[in-house]
Amino acid sequence: MKRALKATAAILILATLLVLSGTFYTLQEGEQAVIVQFGRPVGATVTQAGLHVKLPFVQEVRRFEKRLLIWDGDPNQIPTKGREFIWVDTTARWRIADAKKFLESVATEAGAQSRLNDIIDSVVRDQVSGSELVELVRSASWEVPEGEVLEEVPAEVREELTKEVTRGREEITRTILTEARRVIPQYGIELVDVRIKRLNYVESVREKVYARMISERKRIAAKFRSEGEGRSAEILGTMERELRQIRSTAYRRVQETRGKADAEATKIYGAAYTRDPEFYAFSRTLEAYKEGQNKNSTLILTTDADYYRYFKDATGRAPGTPRPAR
Repeated sequence: MKRALKATAAILILATLLVLSGTFYTLQEGEQAVIVQFGRPVGATVTQAGLHVKLPFVQEVRRFEKRLLIWDGDPNQIPTKGREFIWVDTTARWRIADAKKFLESVATEAGAQSRLNDIIDSVVRDQVSGSELVELVRSASWEVPEGEVLEEVPAEVREELTKEVTRGREEITRTILTEARRVIPQYGIELVDVRIKRLNYVESVREKVYARMISERKRIAAKFRSEGEGRSAEILGTMERELRQIRSTAYRRVQETRGKADAEATKIYGAAYTRDPEFYAFSRTLEAYKEGQNKNSTLILTTDADYYRYFKDATGRAPGTPRPAR
């Protein structure tokens, strides 16, 4: 009898524990739950963290995130309005706004991610294909650079830089968000934000762009090199001109100084020689005798020539006549 009572008590305790464990459940911060009975949601969505009660065995708890969730789409190759093929990589932030509707429509986060792929990718494709590339890259508040910056870029790029942007990247992303939000609520999802993470040319176009960039850099380098050579020639020309001017000025001063010195010497010589003209004639004749002594030259003169005048006066006879006998 006692054994039967003990067994019965144990069974009752175990049954009580099973009932209690199936009756109470807890929710963590950042979680929300939907009570499902026989596969269908019942009651309101539970959003408060803490201890909650449900019917044991017939009801179960489906838990969902209450925080922001991340959606990252696969990069897609999309043509722009100008037929430039680009890779577009998009990301979004979303949350489960109505857990019951979410459970009935997509059931799980994986199903929601798949549905977001279809909706956001479709909207992004429509917006990108209907926009110019410059609108996808720049914002509407972007200001056109001025001065020498525009002079260093090619004409076609300069035209794109100066083109007025009516929409801009921010407005395009806002339009994508607005269009996607029109469809998303039926799945119990709130789309918080959509952003374009990255834009890039496809490989074939990228190679052409790189080739054009290299060609443009070479053109700019050649321009700088040409300007440098021109500046160098200008500096060298200025240096040569200034050097010739300095040399000319120095030569003029030398000649002026030399002329003044020669004039002064001539003046001194003239003043000295005018005191005794005969001595001056005699001195000049001696210099002529000295300069005329050259073993390789022969002078043929008469005895009456002035060249021998001082010899005549010194000896009293003509040169070449024999001395008188003593």
